[in-house]
Amino acid sequence: MSEEKKAALPVATIHLSEGHPMQGLIDGIPTPPSAGDLVEGTIIAINRGRVYIDLPPFGTGIIYGREYLNAADVLRKANPGDIISAKVVDPAGREGYIELSLKEARQAAIWGEAETAILAQTPYSLQVEEANKGGLILSWQGIAGFLPASQLSKEHYPRVPEGDKEKILGELMRLVGHPLSVRIITADAKEGKLIFSERMSNEAEEKASLIDKYQVGDTVSGEVTGVVDFGVFVKLEPGLEGLVHISELDWGLVEDPHALFAVGDRVQVKIIEIKEGKISLSIKALKENPWHTAADRYKKGMEVPGVVIKYNKHGALASIEEGVAGLVHVGEFATPAELRETLELGKTYPFTIALFEPKDQRMTLTFAGKKK
Repeated sequence: MSEEKKAALPVATIHLSEGHPMQGLIDGIPTPPSAGDLVEGTIIAINRGRVYIDLPPFGTGIIYGREYLNAADVLRKANPGDIISAKVVDPAGREGYIELSLKEARQAAIWGEAETAILAQTPYSLQVEEANKGGLILSWQGIAGFLPASQLSKEHYPRVPEGDKEKILGELMRLVGHPLSVRIITADAKEGKLIFSERMSNEAEEKASLIDKYQVGDTVSGEVTGVVDFGVFVKLEPGLEGLVHISELDWGLVEDPHALFAVGDRVQVKIIEIKEGKISLSIKALKENPWHTAADRYKKGMEVPGVVIKYNKHGALASIEEGVAGLVHVGEFATPAELRETLELGKTYPFTIALFEPKDQRMTLTFAGKKK
């Protein structure tokens, strides 16, 4: 009987009672391959766009048509007698042959390799191909994978105020074309999902161990590692840094952190919060709060000179000394435009203290000069 007809024969199902003497023999019979199984066999012949593969004891496999074209580069180098691995497409296919796919077998092997790489924490150097607001696109073994921004190392993580997505994208775009050292953390062949991480697997544990050495209230010396619009990043020790938010840089108004600090500066900071693996720092907490002694110098009804330092929707903010400022309400003027014409930024004017509550750090001023 030909191999083709053997492959086409139906497989009989035999039911035996438990303990039957033939049960052991039947249990030893190999299970016929099903669609999706990986099989290995010897090439019998290659001709006319077809490859025949011996798959004893189940018959003959065939790679032809689209599957042959998909694997043409590999098959050109193949010869009868070579052992080849393939994936079963249809166990009862055309003319009784077991239809096989070399490309799908290769894909299955790649996904298997990805799962092994996850367990081994294998590092790869991959070039960033694209960027979007959520992260980066990289390619591994011909499969496109995703590196979420949250999985970037501290060196490449986009430090953007208030999670501005457009600014995050701008920072991520700078990485396109550059190689990153990454590892695979998720491989889902069914969904075609491949997820990378630039972080080391033990980074979180190491960071937690470092953080355990510190407590809220500690004063430490650190090095400025980054200056951004919303504050300053300070390295407390290798592998651990915290953020000094712009509001914690000084008691006085800080408009631009770059004007006060530069990368490499040594600074003294106070730890004011440790939460969810993040450390919040303060520089102004190490300075005397001028509001604590303001009651010794000022009182309600006193006329004082003040420098206009900022406008907001309520009016203008005027500083009567470094770190002590009060609001000049827009209601004193006919329009916001009149307020801004009368009280120019950076200039000094006379004011009267209308409300003074130093314990709550609140003060209201009224303009004591001539309006334009």
